[in-house]
Amino acid sequence: MSSPQIPVHKGLEDIYVKESKICYIDGERSKLFYRGYDIDDLVKYSTFEEVSYLLLYGKLPNRKELNEFQKSIRDSYTLNPEVIKLLEIFRRDTHPMDLLRTCISYLSTFDDSPKDQSLEKNLSRVIKIIGSIPTILGTFDRIRRGKKPIEPNPKLNLASHFLYLLRGKEPKERDAKIMDTALILHAEHEMNASTFACTVTASTKSDIYSSITSGIGTLKGPLHGGANEEALRMFLEIGSIDKVKPYLDELFVKGKKVMGFGHRIYKNYDPRYRILKEIAKEMSKERGNHKLFEIALKVEEEVLKRLEKYNIYPNVDFYSGLVFYFLNIPIDFFTCVFTMGRVVGWSAHIIEYWMDNRLIRPKALYKGELNLPYKPIEQRE
Repeated sequence: MSSPQIPVHKGLEDIYVKESKICYIDGERSKLFYRGYDIDDLVKYSTFEEVSYLLLYGKLPNRKELNEFQKSIRDSYTLNPEVIKLLEIFRRDTHPMDLLRTCISYLSTFDDSPKDQSLEKNLSRVIKIIGSIPTILGTFDRIRRGKKPIEPNPKLNLASHFLYLLRGKEPKERDAKIMDTALILHAEHEMNASTFACTVTASTKSDIYSSITSGIGTLKGPLHGGANEEALRMFLEIGSIDKVKPYLDELFVKGKKVMGFGHRIYKNYDPRYRILKEIAKEMSKERGNHKLFEIALKVEEEVLKRLEKYNIYPNVDFYSGLVFYFLNIPIDFFTCVFTMGRVVGWSAHIIEYWMDNRLIRPKALYKGELNLPYKPIEQRE
């Protein structure tokens, strides 16, 4: 069968699926903007809660609005007892992303008015999900280590609260600030794979829980959110600077990817990478753990040499895993931390798309045969 000459955009590269006021990426100049605000300024002057309000409501909050928003999130730290029971059922070796995907879906069963799809109600659902994720993760980590879960602390902001649940004590201000910065950097990134997955589900007029669950399933993949976990495991596996070159030689011979490198949008350095690299450098000094950072630097140097003609650079995942590792976050939680931030961006895009909804239904260019004669099963070899 001959097919018409129709271009197929594999990976939907450079295909626009909607107009948006949420995020702008200047891939040529390595710039990232949330609602028009430069990510560098937001990291320097803002907080994750304030950035979350900006992404969801379209403007920076005043003091009263921020206080009310923070209170709503902190009121959501406490989980329904049935969710705690569910966490106790999971196998202890369950990957936290699988657990998180299931728990977010389960939250929908406690919705008191599922048919109410008003903007106000959906925003309240989003806030509930944002506040629940740290507690879900912190509680499971305690359970799987044979420890009693800790009661949520509504006096702490979300970043501090997450570390508190993992550690059993309030984090130092420095650690809390680093965690907050990481959440800001992961909060939004335009129409990436997981955001698109959320948008596709939302376009069917499904609910916010289903849409976010789609995003979690997509983010889990090692070519997306899972790359931070894989990058850190690579540094640990290499073990020392002198083993970097032979490790990469073998990797390149086998044609495997170097996790934490390359990005579909950025034609230069990822601006989030620059911020996280500096944080990782400072933390390696503070923690007295120079080896891993030096391995990462050497890997970066070697890969840049080998990929120089391709203009492939490190992305957000290359150093984010190292930062999380220095914060003593379990390695299998890294992608969940990504989720903790990104759920805000997902929700903003879902709500924005609903304002002018159209069912997403692309096409596949058929290349198979037609009009084949049907044979009964007795006549088939």
